[in-house]
Amino acid sequence: MEKGTHEELVARLQDPAELQAYAADCDGYRPSFIARLLGSLLVSAGTIVYGKNPSYEKFKAVEVIARIPYQSWEAVAYTWLTSFYADEQRAIRLSKVLPFARHAQDNETMHVVVISQIVSAHGHNGLIRHTIIPLVFSFFYYWAVWVLSLFQRKAAFELNYLFEQHAFDQYSQFLATEGERLRGIPVKSPFLEMYGRSAANEYELFDSIRIDEIIHRNCSIAMVRELERGRLG
Repeated sequence: MEKGTHEELVARLQDPAELQAYAADCDGYRPSFIARLLGSLLVSAGTIVYGKNPSYEKFKAVEVIARIPYQSWEAVAYTWLTSFYADEQRAIRLSKVLPFARHAQDNETMHVVVISQIVSAHGHNGLIRHTIIPLVFSFFYYWAVWVLSLFQRKAAFELNYLFEQHAFDQYSQFLATEGERLRGIPVKSPFLEMYGRSAANEYELFDSIRIDEIIHRNCSIAMVRELERGRLG
């Protein structure tokens, strides 16, 4: 999905009815056992470190980790392309994941940069808990997704579906419980402006980010469906 198309979809999904209808397309999807197992381990580990309830510092960790699957998908796609460059049809199928992976990385990078500034402004930016631990999580997550992408590509997409669903749920809970307070906190971010998105306050920012996550979730299942139809290398 191109950036312009993505931003148009984000604007449309700010309508609760549109968001509900969009989410419903993949709400009933049941991932494979291996994806559920790894997803459960990932979410449980995060809960142990950052607690069950959403918070600024938890969101920073989530967004550091959220970029990882897209980086792994891209790396594996290029690995296979190097091996099968002479097979043009295979190369076409392998290349289909690249635009989504690249855009999603940029989108998740925007999340982590902007949220990191907010975390610092609110005084929650410890070195170990909020920087080192997310990087350790990211290291192991990268290689887990890399291996899955080589040998169980469907499970790699499904694992991302579960992680993005968790992120969406956390942001939704945060908006529901902290919405009034968030509407009173203005957002000023040069990086957000450079990215091409605006938010008058933290409520608008976190609402747009949770919409990004549900789009990423649904796009992950779109990749599964393309794989099952033989349209993805």
